[in-house]
Amino acid sequence: MAKARKPNTARKPPVPTDDHTCVDDWIRRRVMPDLNPMVKQLDEMIREQLPGLQYAIKWGKVYYGLPDLGWIIEIAAYDVSVNIVFLGGADFDIPPPLGETDRSRYVKLRTQEETKAPEVRQWIQQAGRVPGWK
Repeated sequence: MAKARKPNTARKPPVPTDDHTCVDDWIRRRVMPDLNPMVKQLDEMIREQLPGLQYAIKWGKVYYGLPDLGWIIEIAAYDVSVNIVFLGGADFDIPPPLGETDRSRYVKLRTQEETKAPEVRQWIQQAGRVPGWK
């Protein structure tokens, strides 16, 4: 007798908070020391450019969102790189180069200099105008 297939379960979005301390804790506890300055710099850029943010930690990643747009940016820190995912990035004027399966696009950053690239700042600004994941 064939085993019944389980229905696809959709991933539920994180629960938002206005308190940034969850992000500070995540950076301190979960990010490799070599990548810590990069993640802090990205976090500061995001908060500086997008007022009214909400935050969450889920699946070992940080989520940044706006009440009317949903979750717009995700940061994942690995051993040697930081991925910044723009959850509506496919709709950007010039989308980030990686990702093709849905509306999200991302960039993999390996150095502090890469976080300072003008296109990273432009993508963050565009994220504040494009609907993300609700």
